[in-house]
Amino acid sequence: MPALRVVVLWHQHQPYYKDLVTGSYRLPWVRLHALKDYYGMVKLLDEFPNVHQTFNLVPSLMTQIQDYVAGTASDPFLDVASKPAKDLTSEERRFALQYLFQANPVHVIGRYPRYRELWERLRSYGSPEKADASFGAQDFTDLQVLSQIAWFDEFFLEEKDIIALTRKERNFSLDDQKFVIRRERELLAKVLPAHAQAASRGGIEISTSPFYHPILPLVCDTNQGAVSSPGLTLPTRQFRRPEDAREQVKRGLDLHEEIFGIRPKGMWPSEGSVSEEAISIAHTLGVKWMATDEGVLSRSLNFNFVRDGGGRLTWGGPERLYTLYQYEKQGTRMHMLFRDHTMSDLIGFVYSGMPPQEAAQHLLNNIRTAAQPVLDQGRDAIVPIILDGENAWEYYPGSGREFLRRFYDALQNRGGLEAVTVSEAIARHKNFSSLGGITPGSWISANFNVWIGAAEDNRAWDYLHAAREFYDENAPQATEQQRRLAYEEILIAEGSDWNWWYGPEHHSANDSDFDELYRKHLANVYHALGAMPPDYLVQPITASPSRPEFIPQTSYIHPKIDGEIMRYFEWMGAAMHTADQRAGAMHGKQFFLDAVYAGVDEQFLYGRLDFIGGVPDTGCDIVVNVESRTPGHTTTHRELRVDAFMEHGRLQTWSVTNPNNGAQIVDADRSDKSPVQVALKKVFEFRLPLEWLCAPMTSTGPAADHLRVRVSLWHDRLPVDALPVEGWIELQLVSEAELLSGVSFV
Repeated sequence: MPALRVVVLWHQHQPYYKDLVTGSYRLPWVRLHALKDYYGMVKLLDEFPNVHQTFNLVPSLMTQIQDYVAGTASDPFLDVASKPAKDLTSEERRFALQYLFQANPVHVIGRYPRYRELWERLRSYGSPEKADASFGAQDFTDLQVLSQIAWFDEFFLEEKDIIALTRKERNFSLDDQKFVIRRERELLAKVLPAHAQAASRGGIEISTSPFYHPILPLVCDTNQGAVSSPGLTLPTRQFRRPEDAREQVKRGLDLHEEIFGIRPKGMWPSEGSVSEEAISIAHTLGVKWMATDEGVLSRSLNFNFVRDGGGRLTWGGPERLYTLYQYEKQGTRMHMLFRDHTMSDLIGFVYSGMPPQEAAQHLLNNIRTAAQPVLDQGRDAIVPIILDGENAWEYYPGSGREFLRRFYDALQNRGGLEAVTVSEAIARHKNFSSLGGITPGSWISANFNVWIGAAEDNRAWDYLHAAREFYDENAPQATEQQRRLAYEEILIAEGSDWNWWYGPEHHSANDSDFDELYRKHLANVYHALGAMPPDYLVQPITASPSRPEFIPQTSYIHPKIDGEIMRYFEWMGAAMHTADQRAGAMHGKQFFLDAVYAGVDEQFLYGRLDFIGGVPDTGCDIVVNVESRTPGHTTTHRELRVDAFMEHGRLQTWSVTNPNNGAQIVDADRSDKSPVQVALKKVFEFRLPLEWLCAPMTSTGPAADHLRVRVSLWHDRLPVDALPVEGWIELQLVSEAELLSGVSFV
């Protein structure tokens, strides 16, 4: 009987944040994600001994974890969180207010009422500078403690001493603050041993990536960028360093063997980036398998993977994707597997918006349905699910553990499924498909356009080329110590993460930090060799400002609801939330929604939804959730839900219901005498009467003082996009005079 084998690979990675010259860490994400995700993801498998998985640990992540465990790492976020609140300088107070809230507002911040209270206070003032005076020493101590606990793994939160601390909720002491910082180091020390123990039991396979996470094909030859994207603008100087690519792979293999005592058999090349030269280098170093994305396979086979409305492959796709390949060319041999892009993205970007049991069942059904055409032919099926193992869990309640438990339980206890490591899948597979060539590409669009081609990307490559040439010319005259430091900085600068943030694709609150740190690594090459860095390394490479993510309502609005955008000024004064389309953690997600506007006047709530690239042609549901809240309470007063179905770019039908009991209040067929208006042409617009949500304004104030609005887009009964992605747009029900006065309401 043919077997259905599910191969799950979690890729664990963070950029190299350490400045080798100063020894300091610019950003805290290694420490925070090591506290929150890396330990629990592997420890969870103790409950499911028959569920075997592959964990890909990037070597530079491992060395940074070791630094924190040894107590030799520090970052400014940790420094501010550790310092007694009464001793914080004005600059440190504002730093704390700006950066200690960098977390998911619902599932990380919102999990702790006091943390959310402080976050809402900051938001009410609009900026750290304005909020500073309203935060006392106790507020800062609570912020310092909670901003750390919020990142603790679910398993760590179950330890008695941490339970006792979280039960305090607020009014933490200096001793509590010291305890949290001390415990962080102890908890970080559990991460790598947990992986080693799971590997020794056979529960997981540990694979590697090139040491500093470079895009191997581009390090081998930047001209590969134009092979995958003909006509792409390339850097002015060709960067070609296959010897560096080899060094990055060799160091990764060596470090894994040093830490875990086993040399990895396989590798997830950084960002799934492959080329024939990169595969050849890995082969010569003893790598037995590599993985990348279905898009690379599609281009290599010259076969277009077609999916139906449910995201399932059709027309010969399952037979080509759900198998293992033997790549062989000019003496190079490599086992290859290719991730199911859609299924992997469901975990990363969709299931967080669904009930855990429903999401787990949907994934299980997808796996079975996807593989069935292969099984029907009497062949074993391999379904590869490969994705980032850390960033998605901020968007799930409880770090996604209920979803994972339900999914793993099904893998372990339902018949006809085997959850195996990559090497186990290779050992059990009988009929390998052959592959005589690879089209260079990555997991993103089967090309390298995220890292090369844009003006900022190409400038970064030119700066790297200059530093590498300077090293070649000057290293022979330097000392061994100087050469070693300078070359290490070059390898770090070859990492993929710097160019991830250059160009138009991605954006974050830390753009300037990444830009400055990249240029610092390059400057250190010159410093290490006793020279002054070029003047251009002082100037930022990135120059693209981010648009504001949220603007509160500043005046009443009275727009005409017709789905047109001819009268732009009608929406001036509305609250606006824009999509962060370039957020690094969200790449891979397909964006549909560009911005949502919301605002009130004396009688109505108005809303407008803008789309990316126009109204979608496929059948989609727009869902608008609205809630009102009573003054002085956080409980919901009343709720309304607008459901609108659109197809072929047109509004087909709509309704307004009470989501608590499902009772329909009005729909498109009964709207003639209704105050509700709904329209779709270039944008989606709606109008709802405020009296349906709260009583009209009186001399003593409204029956509710807040409205909350959230919009989501659904396709095939799955949530595919939302604004805001987390939380709500909050509106104050006050007079227009109060809005215009800019009074802050907390």
